[in-house]
Amino acid sequence: MNLTSPNILALDFDGVICDGLIEYFASTKRAYQQIWQQEQIDDRLAPIFYRLRPVIETGWEMPILLRALILGITETEILNAWKAIAFQILESEGLDKSFVVQKLDGVRDSWINNDLDEWLSLHRFYPGVIERLQQIINSVVEIYIVTTKEGRFVRQLLQQQGIDLPIAQIIGKESKRSKYETLRIIRDKHQKIGADLSIFFVEDRIKALQQVAQQTDLELVNLFLADWGYNLEGDRNLARKDQRIQLLSLEQFSQGFIAWG
Repeated sequence: MNLTSPNILALDFDGVICDGLIEYFASTKRAYQQIWQQEQIDDRLAPIFYRLRPVIETGWEMPILLRALILGITETEILNAWKAIAFQILESEGLDKSFVVQKLDGVRDSWINNDLDEWLSLHRFYPGVIERLQQIINSVVEIYIVTTKEGRFVRQLLQQQGIDLPIAQIIGKESKRSKYETLRIIRDKHQKIGADLSIFFVEDRIKALQQVAQQTDLELVNLFLADWGYNLEGDRNLARKDQRIQLLSLEQFSQGFIAWG
């Protein structure tokens, strides 16, 4: 792994830059109420929902996770077989992923349009991350946000913190591409302008990093698992054993790149 300063820093958003757990549960509750026509949802489910956030890969799974908890499926069962459980709930209740996503995104859009300040207030940025991003933006390193969150939501949140990245550098769910495909496009764009490339990619999902590691043409991408994000101890142990993936702490992230090693 080349641990000198990169030309390009690609960052996941949720679980790396922003902690959106409070918003996740609040928006999921509203979407759930629309999908299942249920008015009251026990807020005591929130801590369990937070603990299980690492099983979520994309947004449609959040209302399904809440449904699983309300149906009485245990944490252990969810941790051991989440994908099977999620698809079983979709099938048994006649739901389509796109319908669930539409409801969740609709809740967020409505909330943003009607009370942006309240929606923004439900998000927390990890300590030191915004300050570090500002430092990097003012350096020669180019930042990209590579996320499964809608790009417009990411832009709103960053602008609130005084960070106004060009829209082309915020690549969200709307791109309909895997993260490794996005990294390939970023690489190709910069190689065309003759850049001698070193790319760092920081992500809190071990599976996303493993997918990048499997791409033989992306060996120039240095991979980092954010240990402060939405992952489990088992994920962090996998990173410790993987020669391609470096486990990164929040303290290291907030320092210069030389500390990342």
